[in-house]
Amino acid sequence: MAMNFARSRRSIPDWRSLLPLAGATLLLIGGLFCAWQTWLIADQGRSLAQVHHAQDLAVTAVASAIDRERTEVAKVLAGADPAVVQNNPAQAAASLRQGLPQVQQLELYSGSLNEVLHANYRQFGYAKAAQLMAAQDADGVPPMQTVFHGSNERRMSLVMPLGPAQQPLAWAWIELPFAPLRQAFEAVPVPSGRLVLQQDTDGGALQLLSKGARAGELEAVAKPVPGSTLGVAAAKPGAYVVLPDSLLLAALLTLLGLGGGVYLLWWRARASREMPIEEIEVPEQTDEPPMMARPDPRPNASKPAAKPPVISPAEVDPSIFRAYDVRGVVGKTLTAEVAKALGQSIGMVMREKGLREIVVGRDGRLSGPELAGALGDGLRAAGIDVIDIGAAPTPVVYFAAYRFNTGSCVAVTGSHNPPDYNGFKIVIGGETLAEDAIQDLYRRIASGALDNDGLGGLRHVDVVPDYIERIASDVQTERQLSVVMDCGNGIPGAVAPQVFESIGCKVLPLYCEVDGNFPNHHPDPSDPHNLEDLILAVKQTGADLGVAFDGDGDRLGVVTKAGEIIYPDRLLMLFARDVLSRQPGATIIYDVKCTGHLKGQVLDAGGSPMMWRTGHSLIKAKMRETGAELAGEMSGHFFFKERWFGFDDGIYAGARLMEILAGDLEDRTPEDIFATLPKGVSTPELKIELAEGEHYRFMEKFKAQATFGEATLVTIDGVRADWPDGWGLVRASNTTPVLVLRFDADSEAALKRIQQVFRTQLLAVDPGLKLPF
Repeated sequence: MAMNFARSRRSIPDWRSLLPLAGATLLLIGGLFCAWQTWLIADQGRSLAQVHHAQDLAVTAVASAIDRERTEVAKVLAGADPAVVQNNPAQAAASLRQGLPQVQQLELYSGSLNEVLHANYRQFGYAKAAQLMAAQDADGVPPMQTVFHGSNERRMSLVMPLGPAQQPLAWAWIELPFAPLRQAFEAVPVPSGRLVLQQDTDGGALQLLSKGARAGELEAVAKPVPGSTLGVAAAKPGAYVVLPDSLLLAALLTLLGLGGGVYLLWWRARASREMPIEEIEVPEQTDEPPMMARPDPRPNASKPAAKPPVISPAEVDPSIFRAYDVRGVVGKTLTAEVAKALGQSIGMVMREKGLREIVVGRDGRLSGPELAGALGDGLRAAGIDVIDIGAAPTPVVYFAAYRFNTGSCVAVTGSHNPPDYNGFKIVIGGETLAEDAIQDLYRRIASGALDNDGLGGLRHVDVVPDYIERIASDVQTERQLSVVMDCGNGIPGAVAPQVFESIGCKVLPLYCEVDGNFPNHHPDPSDPHNLEDLILAVKQTGADLGVAFDGDGDRLGVVTKAGEIIYPDRLLMLFARDVLSRQPGATIIYDVKCTGHLKGQVLDAGGSPMMWRTGHSLIKAKMRETGAELAGEMSGHFFFKERWFGFDDGIYAGARLMEILAGDLEDRTPEDIFATLPKGVSTPELKIELAEGEHYRFMEKFKAQATFGEATLVTIDGVRADWPDGWGLVRASNTTPVLVLRFDADSEAALKRIQQVFRTQLLAVDPGLKLPF
C-alpha cells in the first residue's frame, strides 16, 4: 500500500531545549531533599534536648534510689554496738542483717582492713577487695558500684564505715538487690532517642540497662550518677542526615535548590516562545484504516518479565547442613543468597517460638561481612530484630546472647577449616541446633515457603568490653605468668590478648593480627604441626608456657616451656580437679576421643564422669540434660558451667588455666603441675580424607563388619574399643569428610598392638585406605 506524505507545520522540541528542564528538575529535587534535611536537623535538635532532659531525670532517679538504700543502711549501722563489733564481728553482722531484711550479704571488716590486705583474693574476690581498699582513700562516702553474683545476677555493692570515716571502727561490705536501680531507671520516660545506664570499669564502660528507641551512637561522655561509679549515657534518635549538622547551611542549600529550579523553569518558558518552528514530513490523513501492528514473535513479549526469586530451593546444597552447624565452601555451596535464605529459615523458627531478637557476629574470614550481612537481611525479612556485634570470636557471640538476654545467636564462622570455608553456628532459645534441628532449617528452605515481608530492626553493638570485664571481675592470677599467645591470625587475636592482660598475665603475641588468609599456619591447635611455631617461640622467649586458639576462639591448645603439647583430655583432668574442689559430686562430661585415664581422675576428685558423643552442640545439650558443671572434648572445646555460662570458650578456658597455674599454693611450675596428670602413650587426632559423604558410608560398613574380640565396645559415636591397657577409636567427622582416629595405651607395645588390630579391621572394609599410622 502506498503512503502519501504532505507538508505540515508542526513544532518539535530540540534536545538542547530539554537541558534547562532537566537542570530545573534536578535542582527542585535537590532543594526538596535539602528542605527535608533541614527539617530533620531541626527535629534532631529538639529531640536531643528531650533526650538530655530525660538523661537528667534518669540521673536524679537513680541517685535518689541509691541514696534511699544508703540512708536506710546507715540508720541501722549507726545502732551497732561498738563493743560487739570489735569483739565479735560475726555476731554484729548477724544482728545488723536482722534490721536490713533486703540485704543479700553483709560482712564486717576491721577499720585497718588488715584481713583484706592478706586475703587469698582468688577466694575472697578481687572486685570485693578492691572496693574495700578504695574506701579508705575515698573523699567522703565511698561510691556505690554493681557486681556480678553467681553466673549472671547483678547486685548493688556498698562499703560503709561504722563510726567516723576518717577513723572507722569497722567497714561494712553490703550487697543489695539491683531491682531498685532498675525500677528507677526504667520509670523515666524517654520520648525519643536512647538512654544507657553504665558503669565505669578499667576495661571501659559496662552497659547495664538500656531504654528508648533505636538511636545513633552514644555520646562519648556519660553524665555521672552522684555517689556511685555509674553514669547515664544518651544517644539522639537516629536520622538519615547526610548534610553537615548545620541548620543555617541546610536552609541556604534549600533556597538555592528551589530558587535555581524555579528560575530555570521560567527561563525555559520564555525561550520556548521564541523558538523557530521546523518542518517535517508526516503521513497524510486518509480514510484508509491503519496498518495492523505485526505481532512480536517472542513468547510473552507483551508481559513484563517476572522478577526471579532470590534463590531457588534447588540451588541450596543439602550437604552444607551438617550435624553441628551449617558449613560450606564460599562461592560454591555457600553464597550470600544461601545465607539470606538461612536467615529467613532461622527467623521462622524463632517466630514460632515467640522469639523476636537475635545476636549475629562473625569471625575474621574475608567472606564474613558479606555472609553476615546477608544472614541479617534474611532474619530481618522474617521479622526478627538483629543485634550485630561485628567481628568477634564465637564465644563472644554466645556471651552477647546472655548479655542482651536474647537466648538466640548466630556465629558466622568457618572455625578451624581452610580459608575458603565459612559457616554458621546457631543457637535458638538457648538451644544450640544440631542434627535434626539443622535439617529442619534445610527442609524449610527447600519448601520455598520463607517469610520475606518482615520489618526487623538492626542495631550495632560492641560487646567486647563487657566480655573482658566479666572475665576480669571473676578470674585473676596470684602471680604473673608470661604467655606466648598464638592466635593463628584468627579473630581471637582481637580479644584474647586483652583478656589475659586484664587477669594479670604478660602476653607475648604471635600471629595475633587478624587475617582471613591465615598466612602463617592453619588456625587449628589440634594438629601438632600448627603448634611448631608456638613451641619455638616459647623456647626462645623463656615464657612460662604457650597457648593457641582456633580460627573462631572456641578451642584451646597448650604447650609447655619444654615443648610438650598438653592434650585437651589432660587439661580437662586439671579443670575437673579445680571445679570439683568447689562442686563435689558434679557431673563431668568428656567425649569419646578422650583418654581412659580421665574417668579415674574424675572419680578420684569426687566427681561423676560421663562419656558422650563428639560435637559442641551435642555436648551442650547433654550438659543441660544432666546439669553438668564442666565438659570437654579432645578437640580443645571446654564448657564451664561453674562460674560461667556453659558454652565452649577457648579464651575463658585459657584464663581459668592461668588462674590454676598461677594460684598453686606450693608455687610449682606449670610443668610440675602438668606432671601430676597421668598420661600414657597416645596419638593426636589422626585423619583419613575421603570423598564427601563417603566417610559416613564407610562407618556403616565398619560397624557391621569389624570384630574386636574381648574388647569393650562403645558405639555412641563411631566405634571405640577398650582393652585393660588401652583403646582405639574410629569415627566419622561431622565437620569435614574425614575419618578421625585416636589411640591411647599404657605402653608403646600396647599401642602398636591396638593399632594393628584396627589396621586389620579398617583394611578389611576398604583395602585402598591410606592409613596415617
